[in-house]
Amino acid sequence: MRIALFATCIVDAMYPRVALATVRVLERLGHEVIFPPGQGCCSQMHVNSGYLDDALPVVRNHVKAFSAADYDVAVAPSGSCVASLGHQQPMVARAGGDEALAQQAEAVADNTYELSQLLTDVLGVTDAAEQLGSWFPHTVTYHPSCHGMRLLRLGDRQKDLLRSVEGVQFTELPDAEECCGFGGTFSFKVPEVSAAMAEEKIDNIVATGAGLCTGGDASCLMHLGGAMSRRGTGVKTVHFAEILAATRENPLDISGPVELSIPATTRGGTR
Repeated sequence: MRIALFATCIVDAMYPRVALATVRVLERLGHEVIFPPGQGCCSQMHVNSGYLDDALPVVRNHVKAFSAADYDVAVAPSGSCVASLGHQQPMVARAGGDEALAQQAEAVADNTYELSQLLTDVLGVTDAAEQLGSWFPHTVTYHPSCHGMRLLRLGDRQKDLLRSVEGVQFTELPDAEECCGFGGTFSFKVPEVSAAMAEEKIDNIVATGAGLCTGGDASCLMHLGGAMSRRGTGVKTVHFAEILAATRENPLDISGPVELSIPATTRGGTR
C-alpha cells in the first residue's frame, strides 16, 4: 500500500522523530510511505481562534497538496489534526463560499487516518510485539487526547496497541478522560486555567508510579511534559508511535531527552 504522511505542523517543527517513527512502523509492515510536498498546517489553530477567513487559504493548501499526490490512504500521528480535517475544513470552505473545495476537503478527510486507526482498522495490526517487533521494557501510563476520544472516537485503539508491546508495564491513568488543559490556543488565552488543568492531570500521572506518560498527540504531550519538568516530577512524555517503533535492535533511549535513534539503513534495507 502507498501511504501519504501528513506530518502536522507541531510534529514537523518540534517532534520530527514522531514522524520518523510513524514511517518506520509503516515501512516495517511493507508499505511505501510518501510525503506530499507543499503540505503545512491543517488550519485548526486559525479556526479555534475564530479566524475563518485566514483559515481558508490554509485549508486550500492542504487539499491541494493531498489531492495532487498519488496514494491509497493518508495518515497522521495526531488525532487532533485528523479530526480537524473532517470537522473543520469543509465548514471553513463552505463559510468562504467554496462548495467545490468543501467537497474536496471531505474526500481528503475521508481517506486520512490517525495512526492507530490505520494500524488497527485498515492494516489489521492487533499485536505490536508479534507484527511490529515492538519492544519497550518500561512502565508507562497513557493519556488519551480529547479530539481522539470525542471526535474520532478512537476508543482503546492506542491503548490496546501499547498493551501489546513486548516488555511494557502498563498502568491505568485515573480520570484519563479529563482534558490535560492544552486545547491549542486555549492554553495561550487562559493560561491560568490551562495550567490548573495540567496540574490535576499530573497528579494522576504521578500517582500511577509510571516513569513515562504516552499518548497520540504531540501537543498534549508537550504541554504535560513541560509542566512535569517544571514541577520536577521526573516523569517524561513520549508519543506512542515512538514506542511502537522501538525494538530490541533499535531501542528508544529514555536516559536523557527521549530521542528515537536513527541508525543507518543496513545493506538489506531494514531499519
